[in-house]
Amino acid sequence: MKLYLYTDGSSIGNPGAAGAAYLIKDEAGTVIAQGCEAIGIATNNQAEYIALLRGLEQARAAGADTIEWFSDSELLVRQWTGAYKIKDPQLHALMEEARKLAEGIHIVPHAVPRNSLPEMKNVDHWARSAALKKS
Repeated sequence: MKLYLYTDGSSIGNPGAAGAAYLIKDEAGTVIAQGCEAIGIATNNQAEYIALLRGLEQARAAGADTIEWFSDSELLVRQWTGAYKIKDPQLHALMEEARKLAEGIHIVPHAVPRNSLPEMKNVDHWARSAALKKS
């Protein structure tokens, strides 16, 4: 099954109070899963990774074999594709976890401008709201 995953992370202070959010839709545009959470103190990049992890967990549970993934984090997308090296040990560990979750799933990543899609506006709002609850 092909699913569409939208992720965003937010950090107030970078590092600071952080939140992560995801939205998953099927090909008909039906929402399969969505969620957001406060993740404590983290950098923006760490929050972006956590959002991806939570989204991958839910997409795997829903039976995805292909995921069109949208993120406004060019860094994360380029690290996923290998265009950028991962120098930070914490981000490296998060990427390893994400790759394990994605095993057997074809991931098609897209770096998109912030709030460029209605779904991205939603996950941005959810991630910021979650972060603000902890700030």
